[in-house]
Amino acid sequence: MKAVVFYENNPGIGMEEIMLVFPKHEEVERTFVAAGRVIGIGPFAIPGEGAMGIFKDRESAEQFVQQDPFVLEGLVRYTIKDWHDDMENHEI
Repeated sequence: MKAVVFYENNPGIGMEEIMLVFPKHEEVERTFVAAGRVIGIGPFAIPGEGAMGIFKDRESAEQFVQQDPFVLEGLVRYTIKDWHDDMENHEI
């Protein structure tokens, strides 16, 4: 089962603080993408509205947030939800 991580900026955290830490976050992201553990990841269309990532399993999602500088530096709060991808069982 896949897992989805939702990020919301913590109160009082602006895009300036997020962008200062973004290069470190991007390094973690690239590692997980290269390992095939991320299906899709990125911010929502309106800056400051947060972001989400779809991971191949819950373990990958949990390991990602445990390493993510956005989380470690207290910039975001997150929620992980298990997700049944209906497309897994359909031929396209």
